[in-house]
Amino acid sequence: MAKARHERFDCSPGCAVEAALQFIDGKWKGVILYHLLAGTMRFNEIRRAIPSVTQRMLTNQLRELEADELITRTVYAEVPPKVEYGLTERGRTLEPVLSALRAWGVDHSGVALSTDETGASTAKVA
Repeated sequence: MAKARHERFDCSPGCAVEAALQFIDGKWKGVILYHLLAGTMRFNEIRRAIPSVTQRMLTNQLRELEADELITRTVYAEVPPKVEYGLTERGRTLEPVLSALRAWGVDHSGVALSTDETGASTAKVA
């Protein structure tokens, strides 16, 4: 589970917000979770979807998300090793939150989204 900044979250109405944000706190966690909404992905698929993230940072963020029980890591016993990441039921409950954050970002960031020939969304600064 994510490391709590407070022992208890009854200090003010905003503490529940802080409790929720600690699970997606980090530069890449929200983006990773958003990409996993589409289904399971292998490590390099996630890395290609987020080209700015380093291998080390991606590994750390995936470990934290797994520890918080938001994603699962499935290792297949084959050569070469195959590892897939997917959302847990708990992680899937973040879908409306992530979709709302994406919509807010589109409306307020000056980034316009377009779709390429494969159907993938690409961002362009407006």
